[in-house]
Amino acid sequence: MSILALMNNRLGCLYILFLLCAILPSCNTVDTTNYQTVFNINLDEGLTSLDPAFCRNHNTIWMDNQIYNGLVQIDDSLKTTPCIAKTWEISADGQVYTFHLRNDVSFQDDPHFKNGVGRKVIAADFAYSFSRLIDPKVASSGSWIFSDKITGKEAFRALDDSTFQITLKQPFAPFISMLTAQYCSVVPHEVVDFYGKDFRSHPVGTGPFKFRYWKEGEVLVLLKNEKYWEKDNKGQQLPYLNAVRATFIDDKQTSFMEFIKKNLDFFNDIDGSYRDDILTKSGQVTRKYRGQFILSTGPYLNTTYLGMLVDTTLPIVKQSPLRILKIRQAINYAIDKQKLIKYLRNSLGTPGYQGFVPKGMPGFNEADVKGYTYNPAKSRQLLAEAGYPDGKNMPIITLTTTVAYHNLVEYIQGELERAGIKTKIEVTQGASLRELVAKNGINFFNGTWIADYPDGENYLSLFYSKNKIPFGPNYTGFNNPAFDKLFEQAYNVKSDEERYALYRKMDNIIMANAPVVVLYYDKRVNLYQNNITGYSLNAQNLLTLKHIKKL
Repeated sequence: MSILALMNNRLGCLYILFLLCAILPSCNTVDTTNYQTVFNINLDEGLTSLDPAFCRNHNTIWMDNQIYNGLVQIDDSLKTTPCIAKTWEISADGQVYTFHLRNDVSFQDDPHFKNGVGRKVIAADFAYSFSRLIDPKVASSGSWIFSDKITGKEAFRALDDSTFQITLKQPFAPFISMLTAQYCSVVPHEVVDFYGKDFRSHPVGTGPFKFRYWKEGEVLVLLKNEKYWEKDNKGQQLPYLNAVRATFIDDKQTSFMEFIKKNLDFFNDIDGSYRDDILTKSGQVTRKYRGQFILSTGPYLNTTYLGMLVDTTLPIVKQSPLRILKIRQAINYAIDKQKLIKYLRNSLGTPGYQGFVPKGMPGFNEADVKGYTYNPAKSRQLLAEAGYPDGKNMPIITLTTTVAYHNLVEYIQGELERAGIKTKIEVTQGASLRELVAKNGINFFNGTWIADYPDGENYLSLFYSKNKIPFGPNYTGFNNPAFDKLFEQAYNVKSDEERYALYRKMDNIIMANAPVVVLYYDKRVNLYQNNITGYSLNAQNLLTLKHIKKL
């Protein structure tokens, strides 16, 4: 019988408790007077790997954030702060980064270290870990972080055990922010070399929790790292929890019921199929569940948008109405985003009235970037000016989406219909849509862009002409010399505020040319049991458990 099946009866619950006691060190000696020690979560999208070189989806990022550390990390305001690197300097030309490492950080214990005891982390470990990301034999999904910014592995140098240096081909101001990505975690060569590809299920890092057990698709257990180096502001060693236990229930409604039964301490996001049961249209907890849990919301660096292919050199664009700027602008004005968020998202989002860079991103300023508000009269005017009064004789436009966004796209179809713009919805699988978009094979599609790192460059890079398919994620084929000039200029700007000002100018160029419809900026939606404190509130929705207390 599977562990998930056992959870459905009382005997199964006792078995789970017994299992955890068996794998937790000295279960009888755990101090439960202050905190209950096991934090229970569910990873509904599964888990593909625990190797940070393949940290490509949300759940992997969350779990790797518990097991590993990097040179730097982010705080809840998305500022880059020290981690294993206690200090760093950037050369005057912006190309050489020198990091000074802590001397009290050790890898978690593993049989493949001498005497099974994790050794101290040194600069050569970062040179190894980063070189691994760009190694074609490893084929890391995180190779993009370094691949176009360095000449090769020689860019990573251990000057001595406590000094690590990275040399870039040219300045890149957001680079320090990129290093907060979990891809940039440090790993030990002894363990990785021994396991090879199987390191995915035998992870060893330096983080607050260490790997203990993983039965794929059923349960994952992490234990407190007793040797963890980080302390709270009172000098107490982190983490407070003794263990983290994850299940893999793929149905959101089923996992929510486990949360309501208090079998889970945390629940992320609320699916549309039962959102109205939990939240009012204004985004408040319904009377049915009021007081039963903590609802934590805030900005989430995720822009939901419609993309329009605008590269007129592509055959599929030459006859597309979307090649005409006024039609793209008409589409932008035709959609009531406020109503969309209220009735389809239960107010969990912010209307996309500004640019592509989302609310919550450092440098976001709603007064300085002008997007599109709801203006159906302006939409009809632009259609007429484009030669299609009331949409007369305008070809039907196919809008491609996935099952998950079908209701949202149906709403958009209705809005465009009222403006005189006829659309046909085509539903496909998520993987198929991503493949078609990545090949510039669709004129009109819905998409989301979640921040890889907390810098607006990550969003603006989708519109840089040198990032056109197949070289990068310029899915709309956007090409604007003024935009490109500002984008390249931003590489050399050291001041964050000056760089953010350039970002806002770029975002205004995007909005003026309308290759996208910014529908909304997402909100982080996390539910916690009432006895949980110390949870993170960052706009990347990065799950950080080292400060969690379970009272």
